[in-house]
Amino acid sequence: MYIKSISIENYRNLKKTEIFPSERINVIYGDNAQGKTNLIECLWLFTGGRSFRGAKDNELIAFGNKFAAAEIKFYSREREQSIRLTIQNGKRSAVLNDVPMSYVSQIIGSFCAVIFSPNHLTLIKNGPDERRSFIDAAICQARPVYALTLTKYKRILTERNALLKDIPKHRELEDTIDIWNERLAHEGSLIALERFNYIDSLKEKAVKFYEGISNGREKLDISYRPCFNARKDMTREELKKIIFTKLCDRQNDDINCGFTTVGTHRDDISIKIDGREARSFGSQGQQRSAVLSMKLAEAEVLKEKTGESPVILLDDVLSELDKSRKNYLLNKLSGMQVFITCCEDDIECENKFLIRNGEINC
Repeated sequence: MYIKSISIENYRNLKKTEIFPSERINVIYGDNAQGKTNLIECLWLFTGGRSFRGAKDNELIAFGNKFAAAEIKFYSREREQSIRLTIQNGKRSAVLNDVPMSYVSQIIGSFCAVIFSPNHLTLIKNGPDERRSFIDAAICQARPVYALTLTKYKRILTERNALLKDIPKHRELEDTIDIWNERLAHEGSLIALERFNYIDSLKEKAVKFYEGISNGREKLDISYRPCFNARKDMTREELKKIIFTKLCDRQNDDINCGFTTVGTHRDDISIKIDGREARSFGSQGQQRSAVLSMKLAEAEVLKEKTGESPVILLDDVLSELDKSRKNYLLNKLSGMQVFITCCEDDIECENKFLIRNGEINC
């Protein structure tokens, strides 16, 4: 899989442009605050995900304009394809191969990419929200139907939380909470099962990458840590029963708190180095090596699941890595289309783009 052309209009500070990247390494360089990360962010949106910087859709439109648009033509599944995104009135719309999509989420799985930004280097240090988001985004690309399950779960969770807030004022509503427990447990069991399976695949590959980075001196371990007592060998029905029971057990606490205190939205991913939690005991270098290994593994899992190498987006991370990790990363990404942002033009490749004040020049 690789991008053949990129067209952009009114996206953040980027000037209207069309560029034609190489099938291999593409370097986007320039001073800070010129638009390098904006370009990477724009490319990431074609996966169907939201901004990896947490920006709202209306924040992506250039100041003073009513809309933003971007289009890529890319080669995948032995043919040329296209996706056009438009952001207007605070929301996105998508056209895949000239066919308008009812929802942007319908393009998930059509174009696949792996993003690696400075934020990901703190994936281990930060809270479980980021680790869940990392895993969920990765699963969505490998299994697009998972996005629908997540959407259903979040909608049911919102409804249950609203009910929990109303119950103290209307106690008769408490009799209806079992309906939401059942629905939440159903979707939650699907999420838990997918996470167990995905992390198994990710772990197998990440362990090997980490062994290579550390020259075999240390061992990485990754596991799914549900907030309920569950095992990866359980069936979906067994997982559903456990989640439902836990929701019922915590029902009074949830009513007092006004929100759902247990469920797959509270789960975490454990990352250990030599048997010790990397978050508490890992050095900065070890944590970065672990994240680097997980990102490389994510690309490998995607390639395995889809039969094609994803596009790799490296946003200003090479400067954060020492020389050995930088060389290891670039070596492992050979053969894939890669977009690298940096301040200095010091990476050897044929295709380089200079960004200055939002204007992209070859």
